[in-house]
Amino acid sequence: MRLEKSHSLKIWMFVLLASFLTTPLIAEEVNSNGIETLRKTGKAFSAVAKKATPAVVAVQVRSKIVSRGGSFGSSFDNDFFERFFGQRSPRGQQPQERWQEGQASGFIISGDGYVLTNHHVIDGADEIKIVMSDGQEYDKVQLVGSDDKSDVALLKIKDAENLPSVELGDSDDLEIGEWVIAIGNPFGLTETLTVGVVSALGRKVGRADVYQDFIQTDAAINPGNSGGPLLNLEGKVVGINSAIITGDRGYMGIGLAVPINMAKAIQEQLTKTGKVQRGYIGVLPQDIEPEMADFFKLENGKGALITTVTEDSPADKAGLKKDDVVIQIGNKKVEDSQDLRNIVGFTAPDTEVEFTIIRGGKEKKVLVKVGSQAESELADTSKTGKKFGLTVQTITEEVADEYRTDEGVGVLVAEVEPSSPADEAGIRKGMVILAVNREEITTVGEFNQAIEVSEESKKALLLVKTGRFAQYVVLRLDD
Repeated sequence: MRLEKSHSLKIWMFVLLASFLTTPLIAEEVNSNGIETLRKTGKAFSAVAKKATPAVVAVQVRSKIVSRGGSFGSSFDNDFFERFFGQRSPRGQQPQERWQEGQASGFIISGDGYVLTNHHVIDGADEIKIVMSDGQEYDKVQLVGSDDKSDVALLKIKDAENLPSVELGDSDDLEIGEWVIAIGNPFGLTETLTVGVVSALGRKVGRADVYQDFIQTDAAINPGNSGGPLLNLEGKVVGINSAIITGDRGYMGIGLAVPINMAKAIQEQLTKTGKVQRGYIGVLPQDIEPEMADFFKLENGKGALITTVTEDSPADKAGLKKDDVVIQIGNKKVEDSQDLRNIVGFTAPDTEVEFTIIRGGKEKKVLVKVGSQAESELADTSKTGKKFGLTVQTITEEVADEYRTDEGVGVLVAEVEPSSPADEAGIRKGMVILAVNREEITTVGEFNQAIEVSEESKKALLLVKTGRFAQYVVLRLDD
């Protein structure tokens, strides 16, 4: 018995000694493996930078700003109203002209010079210049088209050939926690690379009248990064860096990028026609609050609740009804109202799509033929209106909900021609025109009729409203 105990003790001591002697070796091996893994990761980032950076460009824009006496700014000349009206007019009555300059990012997607960037980067630009990473400049740049609803714009460098380009990836394959790399020109610092992970997918922030399904990342994105690529470790573009959530316009760990699959759908249409045609079914959806689920006999709060169906719309003709809850369109899940807007908006007109709905607690399939949300159906104006630089839109119930205004009160400003009398007076898209030449209006037809008398006088008096504030503005046609 004593021999057995003594023998066991010797074995135990030998094990402890061996463990003590080999522990530094194991620790050294683990440490070496860890460093090697980090080294390989760093090499992967460097490989992406070498591959993509030559195709990342600086997008430099210049916009001519003309301020006139009698514009919004002359009466509301302070920071509060500057945020509403977008510019501050100088005091006095004499028109003044100045140039506003800015720089952001973009990336070349084909050797013949097509460049993707954000709509907000080039919005209102009179001049666009592309600067390559090697310093080469191109000042002959065509705006092929842009889409404010998705914040995507397509540029074309004229007469370009054999330019470096990046490959577009598949944003649907992204996973939370995956490494991503942002390249751009923050604060004018060219060829800046930052690294992070995908923090979240399907983010929806801010306005409900835009199409958004943002990729959230903690890769540092700052002013000037807008329009630059978000890349995966294969060096393929998975998103267009678009916005940051911050209190002081600097990096705070939350960057947002437009998924490249959404951007590709826009880019293809802009390449073919220069504009975007969206799907339309004629419903007004809303999110489902948790306490509402029981009332609609839902197992969870997922889906888009239809609150209004427009008469004779594609949805009406297909049999969709008020209080239906859409949970799937085709093979895509619908978790909220924004999902419904996104899926329908990016569905080609005349496509038949199967809607899965919950009606009275029971699942049902409805086949809907998607219609067209063509601009010609939504907005119009007379020749005189166009001379003033205005395109307006009747405020339907759906439009009123999107722009948070009142249905049947005035007309919505749908487009403002750059450097036009309307633009120079501070009128912006999304404002509401309540009256023309002191005549109250509620439709596009009434607007056209009221403004026709201004063709001879070459001036128009508009009562324009933004938010809770309204002001008269005089538009003048140059002789």
